[in-house]
Amino acid sequence: MDSDDTPSNTNSELSVPSPYDNVLVLRQTNQLIALLTKIRSKETKRGDFIFYSDRIIRLLVEAGLNYLPVTEVTVDTYTGNTYTGVQFEGKICGVSVMRAGESMEQGLRDCCRSVRIGKILIQRDEETSEAKLYYSKLPEDIADRWVFLLDPMLATGGSAIKAVEVLKKRGVSEERIIFLNLISSPEGIKHFRDTFPQLRVVTSFIDKGLNDKNFIVPGLGDFGDRYYTD
Repeated sequence: MDSDDTPSNTNSELSVPSPYDNVLVLRQTNQLIALLTKIRSKETKRGDFIFYSDRIIRLLVEAGLNYLPVTEVTVDTYTGNTYTGVQFEGKICGVSVMRAGESMEQGLRDCCRSVRIGKILIQRDEETSEAKLYYSKLPEDIADRWVFLLDPMLATGGSAIKAVEVLKKRGVSEERIIFLNLISSPEGIKHFRDTFPQLRVVTSFIDKGLNDKNFIVPGLGDFGDRYYTD
């Protein structure tokens, strides 16, 4: 991994397997449940919503970093001894699905110095109801990088699937994409997993399901509006 992309620390809450292949859910500690309770509550003001969301995002990033390949390395310590540990291989970048995914960029930067960030804008076509790509700006060498795809909510999976299709067209393999997500629906997870069986997902919680308007329930509302709008 390039020196400017080296993660600062990967010690995070251990993740536990979900019922879905290649999907890890953060360990449901009292701390995490308390954070989720705060961001779900409609009484939580914007400043607190940002603060508690950022804490969860940091946990997701650190858990995602554990997927990166490492090689053994021995270093000299100040006591005149040696220590055999590991160092990360390859380069990474983040790709946020605008606009809600941009809220997760700082959490990635907090763990990975000078990490490159790409952006993808996807919106639902009013006539076809299908996810449509409107804009993308990605690192030129993205095919050679491990990619952290950032989007806080996974409902039907349409936008996330479209984003992965964009990445694959740029030469990124499924195995090198790690999707970081705060809240998922079972329907979205299944759709996403069935479409990209080799891609990994790290989420903090899989909710009950979707309502008749395809909103995640119990959910937390529109993440982007709550994070960016007073």
